[in-house]
Amino acid sequence: MTDHTADTTARNFIIVGLTHEGRRFRPSDWAERLCGVMSAFGAEKRMKYSPYVGPCSSSGEKAVFVDGRLYDIEPLAYRFLRNFAADNELQLVEGCCRPAN
Repeated sequence: MTDHTADTTARNFIIVGLTHEGRRFRPSDWAERLCGVMSAFGAEKRMKYSPYVGPCSSSGEKAVFVDGRLYDIEPLAYRFLRNFAADNELQLVEGCCRPAN
């Protein structure tokens, strides 16, 4: 896998479920699956999404919000998410606030 983040400063971004060409990314539950990779078991013994990565929507499309603070605690996870978007040619919305669902 190529590191597409070599000169990117850590900041919030949204991975939108559309390719650069405008095609919808599949499978339809990709956002939940990607967020599941970043989740952990909580004290109540249930899976819980990371506070830094969560499913959302952007202009009506499935998306994943990534909090730039993730880079401070786990830079490899932050790079993984950026690389996932680049490798799959998905649209990014840079420097955004966490969307309200």
